[in-house]
Amino acid sequence: MRKIVATVLVLYLGLFIFMGLVSLPAFGSFESKHVAEYYLQKGVFHTGSANLVNAIVWDFRGYDTLGEETVLFTAAMGVFLVVRRKEYGRYRKKRV
Repeated sequence: MRKIVATVLVLYLGLFIFMGLVSLPAFGSFESKHVAEYYLQKGVFHTGSANLVNAIVWDFRGYDTLGEETVLFTAAMGVFLVVRRKEYGRYRKKRV
């Protein structure tokens, strides 16, 4: 029974990966050029920043960057708490 469930899950995952790869736009397609041209032409005007890369990351894609930073912070805190708990338990003195 487990082999059947595992096989179905692997096929299901493979189908989703295949559908995702097929539906991707071609590299260098019009959509990506349009967005890049918009950032280059109007980025300085909309943000007032001389550093266009910083303006794109923090102003135009601010929510995306905030989400990435939240994931990194959560992962780092999880690792810190796991390592800290193991170290604390190893050197903890017993109460009498």
